[in-house]
Amino acid sequence: MANWPVLSVTTFLPLVGVLFLMLLRTDEAGARNARWIAFWTTLITFAVSLQLVWRFDPSSPEFQFVEKRPWLAGFGTYHMGVDGISLPLVILTTAIMPLCIAASWRAIQVRVREYMIAFLALETLMIGTFSALDLVLFYLFFEGGLIPMFLIIGVWGGPRRVYASFKFFLYTLAGSVLMLLAIMAMYWQSGTTDITVLLRHAFPREMQPWLWIAFFASFAVKMPMWPVHTWLPDAHVEAPTAGSVVLAAILLKMGGYGFLRFSLPMFPFASNDFAPFVFTLSVIAIIYTSLVAMVQEDMKKLIAYSSVAHMGFVTMGIFAATSQGVAGGIFQMVSHGVVSAALFLCVGVVYDRMHSREISTYGGLVNRMPVYAAVFMLFTMANVGLPGTSGFVGEFLTLLGTFRVNITVAALATIGVILSACYALWLYRKLIFGKLEKPSLANITDMGWREIAIFAPLIVLTLLLGFYPKPVLDMSAASVTALLDNYQQALGAAKSAALVK
Repeated sequence: MANWPVLSVTTFLPLVGVLFLMLLRTDEAGARNARWIAFWTTLITFAVSLQLVWRFDPSSPEFQFVEKRPWLAGFGTYHMGVDGISLPLVILTTAIMPLCIAASWRAIQVRVREYMIAFLALETLMIGTFSALDLVLFYLFFEGGLIPMFLIIGVWGGPRRVYASFKFFLYTLAGSVLMLLAIMAMYWQSGTTDITVLLRHAFPREMQPWLWIAFFASFAVKMPMWPVHTWLPDAHVEAPTAGSVVLAAILLKMGGYGFLRFSLPMFPFASNDFAPFVFTLSVIAIIYTSLVAMVQEDMKKLIAYSSVAHMGFVTMGIFAATSQGVAGGIFQMVSHGVVSAALFLCVGVVYDRMHSREISTYGGLVNRMPVYAAVFMLFTMANVGLPGTSGFVGEFLTLLGTFRVNITVAALATIGVILSACYALWLYRKLIFGKLEKPSLANITDMGWREIAIFAPLIVLTLLLGFYPKPVLDMSAASVTALLDNYQQALGAAKSAALVK
């Protein structure tokens, strides 16, 4: 059992569930069976993925659980593996997916089998993106994830679902076309698509800015960074609840992962030169989208703009290129994955009862939904970054890491922390406090056992990582140190060469 391909099993196990789903009928019994098959498939996948955590050596910066097989003759291999940067995101993916299936139990009543197939296929593609160690394989997984998400929004979304799904697809595809050209250029220059080899390959300094820009175009849209963020609020508003959860919790993290896996280690000179540019976009995202969130009337739009602001801390921390900044960026991605998933699930709870996301529809919910009010309060505080919640640790580390490099950027980003408290607490007050005066809310019911069971693991993670962030930080520490050592050595060698000349 020590040598079984645990990473490939984790990646492709959801497709086994897809095969079973395709054998089902499309009647009511088939829909019921589809839910159970999808749920157990994602739960077993999560259980299998825990093997990666138990057998992972956090003291080693090398890729582990490596699997390499011939695939495309002369151009690309089946090469998989994880390190301390990718493993937290793999576990985040497998942990969130069972919750997405459970959250869709009653909300999705049309084409249930096809819906579950789309989610299981999406899980395989997301895990593959974080695990691929070949450029061609990475690109296929990275782009393949667009298709199921496009269908989830376009088929099971809201009234403007077609517009939102096409906007999401075209924005992300347009950025990725440039990345494909960069991958081809990297192959012609180095003679390989093996990421482990490319991490040690010194690309010519004059070539790095063009490659950096091409990859940046794709990852910036996926994050998304300002000003290419406009597809995200539309996608969130129209997507079903579980679609919003997986979009915010996992898909957005592919951009941050791309910066850590490609931009910083492969193009160190360009990353250093473009760091002020990234800082500028990050600060604008943090402040501007927080201000936009404050005037939203739709709960999902408010949380969507909040996600853009929080991703600004991630990009700021990564390109600060300090140990605290990069470690904070990774932790913030994990924390935001948990907290944003919970916030969209909170919206889904009241939407399932009232079929409205308008903030003005609600008020005084604490009088009828005290359990919901307590759960929503916890995740609102985590979104604000209250000490004792996971949201505080990531933001604090990214600010600390950036402060060591650029005090002005860190000071401006701190304004976003204040603004996040403004819009998050305003939303909570409008929904939860006050008198229950609207007749439509008179008979609204509190959360049931199924909904409480969905939130329970998210509550535990938010508090556990808030008080004890060590597991995630230790898991990534060796990989972060190795990344930054190589980054600084490359910059140092270039400076030495310049002085000699």
